[in-house]
Amino acid sequence: MDAIAIEAGADRPRLLDVPRPDPAPGEALVRTLRVGVDGTDHEVIAGHHGGMPAGEDYLVLGHEAVGVVEDPNGTDLDRGDVVVPTVRRPPPSGPNEYFERGEADMAPPEATVERGIDGAHGFMSEYFTSPADCLVPLPDELASWGFLVEPISISEKALELARASRSSFTWDPETALVLGNGSLGLVTVAMLVDEMDVYCLGRRDRPDPTIDIVESLGGTYVDSRETPVPEIPSVHEPADLVYEATGYAKHAFESIEALAPNGVAALLGVPDPWEFEVDGGRLHEELVMNNKAVVGSVNSGPRHFRAAIETLAALPSWFLDDFVTTVAPVDDFAAAFERGDATIKTAVAFDSP
Repeated sequence: MDAIAIEAGADRPRLLDVPRPDPAPGEALVRTLRVGVDGTDHEVIAGHHGGMPAGEDYLVLGHEAVGVVEDPNGTDLDRGDVVVPTVRRPPPSGPNEYFERGEADMAPPEATVERGIDGAHGFMSEYFTSPADCLVPLPDELASWGFLVEPISISEKALELARASRSSFTWDPETALVLGNGSLGLVTVAMLVDEMDVYCLGRRDRPDPTIDIVESLGGTYVDSRETPVPEIPSVHEPADLVYEATGYAKHAFESIEALAPNGVAALLGVPDPWEFEVDGGRLHEELVMNNKAVVGSVNSGPRHFRAAIETLAALPSWFLDDFVTTVAPVDDFAAAFERGDATIKTAVAFDSP
């Protein structure tokens, strides 16, 4: 079967012919419809993140997938069910306490593998197998957009953690600052604009499609070259919630200065190593004296996927049409990995919904 993979030592993915997998007991065989491409995929391809499965010299890419059950294989699923797979699986050493508790998304890196990212083949192939409890059913009418469930679930978890950190007192956020106008940042703007005033920070010149989306959603675009993060409270207003999706390490500390009293910053970006100076005493004082918090978040679990499906169903159709800029067929899959000013969210299509 066709599979899009990165081979050891290569700098770009290739279309490989690999064996079609057979489902083990408790697993279903899924026919792939679409698989999204994001920044993590590019980091894996560049060799900056993740790794091959043990003993293999290639990694099938893709962790944002939607497919149709081809063979339920005795599970509770039915043939024809539309499903989205979660990403994390037990490490080669076997299940551990995180998986036993159903909290794989809270496992440290050494206690898990991630399909299509680190240590396990992904979903960017004509078929894949998965344990049934790692497949989340999706309404048929959302099949075309189902590859967006995984990235939305990432924001669902981060926002859940942010709210949980404020759960000991009355917290009614009115302003949010989203750092980054990439695909994850834009989805989060769409998720928050009905609840609060949203500012989205980026580094793009007009005209730009991401700025158009932010403003069409009702958000406010902030050019970080004109207004750096620490200056946002004085130019606009302090943020009750900061959502960081840039991987720019300084933002982890600058977010503290952008927060209003009692605010919380959720960090999702994974930075490269970088040493720089900060006024640690002042930031420490800000956290303590103003009851601020910073939380980190990675991956997501089944309940976040289920919440993401509801969020996806509620997104306006114009947003999805403008947000997804490329859906490339398998024989032209390279188009889904191209980056450009007009590119926002891309995917590879293996079959029609």
